[in-house]
Amino acid sequence: MTELEKCLESLIVIFHRYADEDGDGKTLSKKEVNKLIVTELPTFLKTQNDPKAVEKIRKDLDQNGDDKVDFQEFLSLVVGLSMACDKIFMLHQLKSKK
Repeated sequence: MTELEKCLESLIVIFHRYADEDGDGKTLSKKEVNKLIVTELPTFLKTQNDPKAVEKIRKDLDQNGDDKVDFQEFLSLVVGLSMACDKIFMLHQLKSKK
């Protein structure tokens, strides 16, 4: 497998690891989303100055308002964080060239 294929597989495995905790396997409950964010994104959470960051993220992810997060909704978190990290990466690249 290529590096990108491994990353894609990891996203799927991580999502389903947490989605399976309540036996559903297809969606993340509030509790599962919170646990996933706290466990898998600790460095990101340390940079947040908002103690309600996890709750806000969870609410933003639940785009259809059903109190669950499906894989497509989960991917919006991954995309958003990836875009933010890319911006930071590009800023570091610019600084290192100066």
